[in-house]
Amino acid sequence: MNKWLLTSAMLLALTSGAQAGGDAAAGTARSAPCAGCHNPDGNSVNPVWPKLAGQHPKYIEKQLHDFKANQRTDPLMNAQAAPLTDSDIENLAAYFSSQTTSPGTTTKDKASSGQKLYRGGNTSTGVTACAACHGPTGMGNPLANFPRLAGQHAAYIEKQLKAFRSGTRANDAGQMMRNIAFHMTDAEIAAVAQYVQGLR
Repeated sequence: MNKWLLTSAMLLALTSGAQAGGDAAAGTARSAPCAGCHNPDGNSVNPVWPKLAGQHPKYIEKQLHDFKANQRTDPLMNAQAAPLTDSDIENLAAYFSSQTTSPGTTTKDKASSGQKLYRGGNTSTGVTACAACHGPTGMGNPLANFPRLAGQHAAYIEKQLKAFRSGTRANDAGQMMRNIAFHMTDAEIAAVAQYVQGLR
């Protein structure tokens, strides 16, 4: 499983671009509807809505394209993404990726178990270490289009891992996240979500 993930990551890195092609200034002007949920600087206050600030631009672009094409489903986001042009998407991605992510914290009761799972996985159940793709500090891998997790809301991470586990979210390359999350318990999901919230 680990060799397959690393091979997939290398192939994605060779075929994916990491740089934003959009105009951050134009994205600022287009971001007003986004601010209601994600805040003007991309640091959402509601923990079930993701922080967009500092996220890799190509990852933001992919998610918006997937929402627009209904390949990732969320009633609010599908409606918001529907009228966006390719240029709008590139510009929004350039704007939000240029913002600074607000730091989060990890609850002490989850820190140890979350760190252990994030860095080492759970070999007995086939859960791959999160750090293998998202990096030791949670900064992700822009070339492979693996998102930044550091500082992201724990509630949002938990919600997405459960969606991958159930298959209700299925826009991950090669089913990587679905295959990993399928083997995770609720306690493991909660612990690793809390841990990445405090990474910076």
